[in-house]
Order: sequence, then C-alpha cells, then structure tokens
Amino acid sequence: MTNPAVVPPRDCKEDQRPWGAYVVLDEGLHHKVKRISVLPGKRLSYQVHQHRSEHWFVIRGEGTATVDELSVSIGLGGTIDVPAGVPHRIANPGTEDLVFIEVQHGDYFGEDDIVRLADDFGRPTDPTG
Repeated sequence: MTNPAVVPPRDCKEDQRPWGAYVVLDEGLHHKVKRISVLPGKRLSYQVHQHRSEHWFVIRGEGTATVDELSVSIGLGGTIDVPAGVPHRIANPGTEDLVFIEVQHGDYFGEDDIVRLADDFGRPTDPTG
C-alpha cells in the first residue's frame, strides 16, 4: 500500500535528490510551496538563500533543524522559520521519512539561489557563503 504522505499530487513531478525528494505544490510571483521528504539518516546541505525566506511545517516524522548554527528537534506539527540570508539545514535522524511543507516567500525561487556551505553528497560548496 502506498503512503499518501509521500505520493506526489496529480500533475506534480517529484524531483529526486540524494537526501530524498520534493514536489512543487504551488508557485506564484512571490511564493513557492514544496512538499519535501527526507530519507532516514539523510540531511539537506547546510545552505543559504539571498532572495527568499522559508517556513517549514512538519507533517510526518521527526527531524533536527539547524538555523544559523542553532539546532532544535522538530516533530509532527512543528514549525521553523528561516529568514533570507541565514544558513540552515534539516536532518532526519529517525527511521521513517521526515516530510514537511516548505513555504518560500521572496522575489526569486530558482535553484541557483542555493549557496551550499557544506554538503554530504560531494556537491560543490562555497564555505565563504
């Protein structure tokens, strides 16, 4: 049986990453909404964005969010706000997928607005930010 928490909505393409996957649920001139799934034992790169802030809302599992070098545990229903220009990442130390909704707000949402400061998967980083 397929878990509805990790199935892409109709007409939405799931984008695979080494840490899991994401689906864009909605986007407009000043926002983008993604459902992000992080595999057990994986984490996103420690990164920063100049053109957008993010709001995370956990809908399944538990994780560890790091914002500006401060790490906190986050579980079902928990939220995290990430201001533009602040380094951040989220990790899944658990045994089931971590799934959260990410609402981006700003003036540009391209993947090239990601400056990776550290990465577990050998992707290029810029430690100076």
